[in-house]
Amino acid sequence: MSNETRDIGSLVSALLANYQDHRHLIKVADDNLINERAIIAIMENLRRLVFPGFFASKPIRSDYLEYHVGDLLEDVFHKLQKQILKALSASRLGLEVTPQAAANLTHAYLERLPKIRDLLATDVEAAYEGDPAAFNYDEIILSYPGLFAIAINRLAHELYDLNVPLIPRMMTERAHSLTGIDIHPGAVIGHHFFIDHGTGIVVGETTIIGDYVKIYQGVTLGALSTRGGHLLDGVKRHPTIEDHVTIYAGASILGGSTVVGEGVVIGSNAFITKSIPEKTKVSVKNTELHMISDQQPEIAPEALQEEFWHYII
Repeated sequence: MSNETRDIGSLVSALLANYQDHRHLIKVADDNLINERAIIAIMENLRRLVFPGFFASKPIRSDYLEYHVGDLLEDVFHKLQKQILKALSASRLGLEVTPQAAANLTHAYLERLPKIRDLLATDVEAAYEGDPAAFNYDEIILSYPGLFAIAINRLAHELYDLNVPLIPRMMTERAHSLTGIDIHPGAVIGHHFFIDHGTGIVVGETTIIGDYVKIYQGVTLGALSTRGGHLLDGVKRHPTIEDHVTIYAGASILGGSTVVGEGVVIGSNAFITKSIPEKTKVSVKNTELHMISDQQPEIAPEALQEEFWHYII
């Protein structure tokens, strides 16, 4: 036996011994293990169903649309039913674990696709109306990371609402990895939701977002503390954002009892842990900021503060 073979053998032995120490980190011959690649494929076909023609491998003829939709639905139904059954089997929630239960959940979910499309239509409209750089609806659907994250979240939320374990979180974490936008599938989001830029946004599980809300990159809608761990399961930990609210980049709004009232505008980098009454403007006064130019005198912080809303609204 060569030295190289002997060295590999010792490495194998060390890892096998470690596997015994941490058996919860290993899956061997587990028929209930959800297939990550299958979930990604299902997500792509769901996007093709809610935005027909945009993500097809070739142009769809109008007289073939019915067959195209039927083929996609059949594919999604059988693949999603299989993964839902695996998720039910692997969960510890006391759910019914039968092929029929998985089929019923899959059918109930696919029945919600028209509702999801209705909401996404408002999100596309909000992005177009809210972003002067938007060329047309096609650009938004094909290229905006915010809309991608919202679409996946709305698709995942309906599975979450049906108490399907694990799969909704896998879907939104896939969107998170691709866009940098982290929206928990449990978040409740109203119509005409617009995410501008989006990188670094975090929206927690028990967040409630109203209609016509716009948020920018780096915004956190989070919990004040998670030290209670699983004892906090089912407790509202994240804020409520009412209708027609705008939240600018880098703002953090924390706490389950925090309510941001209708029509509020929150400036960049604000840190909020208490409720804000409706139609309020919140800004952060920066007394350290100075601008010095060879061509003009120094601009005082007070003058900058007075011009704050001129620049961002």
